[in-house]
Amino acid sequence: MDTATSEPCWPNRFLEHLDTDRNASPHTQRNYRQALKEFVEWHQAEEACAPHWPALKRGHFRAFLRHLSRRDLSRSAIQLRFSALRTFFKYLVRMGVLDEMPIKQLSIPKAKKHLPKFLTLDQMARLLEAPSVALKTLAEDSDALPDPAPFIRDAAILETIYSCGLRISELCGITVDDIRWEEQIIRVMGKGRKERNLPVGAPALESIRYYWKIAEHQELPDSPVFMANHAKGTPMYPRLIQLRLKKYLEQTGLDPAITPHKLRHSFATHLLDAGADLRSVQELLGHAHLVTTQVYTHLSTERMQKAYQSAHPRA
Repeated sequence: MDTATSEPCWPNRFLEHLDTDRNASPHTQRNYRQALKEFVEWHQAEEACAPHWPALKRGHFRAFLRHLSRRDLSRSAIQLRFSALRTFFKYLVRMGVLDEMPIKQLSIPKAKKHLPKFLTLDQMARLLEAPSVALKTLAEDSDALPDPAPFIRDAAILETIYSCGLRISELCGITVDDIRWEEQIIRVMGKGRKERNLPVGAPALESIRYYWKIAEHQELPDSPVFMANHAKGTPMYPRLIQLRLKKYLEQTGLDPAITPHKLRHSFATHLLDAGADLRSVQELLGHAHLVTTQVYTHLSTERMQKAYQSAHPRA
């Protein structure tokens, strides 16, 4: 992403810094790269030249903000772009390219806060049973015996996501060597390549064992725990999980728009409803900041208030 021939390509250096020094996730790197690319393209269209980063003033960013607003982007999308720009300019200050941030004290519209959706305990139980029900129904309706491995794998995936509150990328990255069976611990690599060891329930471990047995899974240390295709050795990938989940949601009469991440929301909400402390839930989820986890307390409080209003005689 060359911006000028007379100066170092600071955006490229910054992106290398994100990867090598800050261990930023591929998702973060992609978002920041896109945000910088958009700003460079806007500046070239407005000024007929690439931006000279040390010369940029607050007015440039006000104009860029107006440009984004005219595109009818959501508040969160605008926030994301300016978060990337702020981080980039902090880097330039640290590198001595700038003395101060030209983007400071710029008023950005705050994104609306939406409470995360989650499944109730009953809905979650129905979803966990869905692969078994689907396999049974298919066997009854078909002359040929269906391959049970994909359904048993899906059951193990759902159990593991809900048991550990995993991100879908974390689940796809688990290898055989990451499971400590006797301790009931799974090692996962989270955002920023931060490793954490998570407790995992017996039902999830039993479902993995059963899946491996049925699929004749090779238990090599580096083998993925979950495979998309055993014959080809293809590891499980997020898009396939999303598609399989959608089918099970439709089958159980639940909202097919619910994503695998909503199972993580359900995990956190159910823990807090049962009395788990916020700090422990933060560690289980792998949140860097407690404020990220606190959104789930709003869910629990809202539900408690509704229960009070509907049940208390003097409410």
